[in-house]
Amino acid sequence: MSPNGSDRSPRRPTRRKLLQAMTAGLVLATATGCTWEDFPRLGMPTPTSEGAERILSLWQGSWAAALAIGALVWGLILWSAFFHRRSRTKVEVPPQTRYNMPIEALYTVVPLIIVSVFFYFTARDESELMKLDPKPDVTVNVVGFQWSWCFNYIENVEGSTGDAKTDKALEAVPDLYKKAFPADAGGVNDCGTPSTRNPQTNNPGPTLWLPEGKRVRFVLTSRDVIHSFWVVPFLMKQDVIPGHPNAFEVVPNREGTFLGKCAELCGVDHARMLFNVKVVSPERYEQHLKELAEKGQTGYVPAGIDQTSHEKNREANIL
Repeated sequence: MSPNGSDRSPRRPTRRKLLQAMTAGLVLATATGCTWEDFPRLGMPTPTSEGAERILSLWQGSWAAALAIGALVWGLILWSAFFHRRSRTKVEVPPQTRYNMPIEALYTVVPLIIVSVFFYFTARDESELMKLDPKPDVTVNVVGFQWSWCFNYIENVEGSTGDAKTDKALEAVPDLYKKAFPADAGGVNDCGTPSTRNPQTNNPGPTLWLPEGKRVRFVLTSRDVIHSFWVVPFLMKQDVIPGHPNAFEVVPNREGTFLGKCAELCGVDHARMLFNVKVVSPERYEQHLKELAEKGQTGYVPAGIDQTSHEKNREANIL
């Protein structure tokens, strides 16, 4: 009985709060909208390109390693707290261990090994993801600007004349990437605004069309500030830097319309820099390019700021 005559134990409120906290945690864990099939991806969207599978595997491996290390550390902490508690040993101050060289060496070597393993797998996958094929099937010049995107399709399209390798609008694209351009590619283009919407999904932003199963090279250029080109289910993004063109390649392996966005804070309307990616069959992709040519969207829009001297020197060293 408590001092005030009540039978209520002072521990009950604490237990009740603990039960409430556990219930709230269970609700949060089960009310996220994810299904059991989503759990193995650990928060990542469903991959829709060949490279995305490699990125997902690296993500899952990193989580597995982190959970294993976390379980070991928490296990050691709980074991130490339980087996060396004062109420069990009846010792006010347990023996103090100082300058234990084996343990100190262990604490130094093990983290170095862990970091080295992470570095190895990251560098291995990054090297594969950033490889550029000498002859990609499709090349798209992605132009970022405040506050939307333009897409220059470097293709031979019926009804469009010109040569992408010498076109003044593409002067910002390095010769390193122009080597892979098709000969006499007049090309077509598609530009968007923040108010542009995809006619099928009504999602905001312009729509970039890509052929399924083909190797696509993105050459990224900017007209103003640094942006970042991110196709969410490709699990891949890269900065779009003025005067410093970047490039990467993907092979889309699933048809559908997917979301893309700018992942670099680029100014007041950054949140409106959205776009869509529509992956279709190669035949439908070719038909879409012809439709753009019929609309008069032939040739190329300006790619952006010319290469800086530093970037030209870097390219010369690569070549």
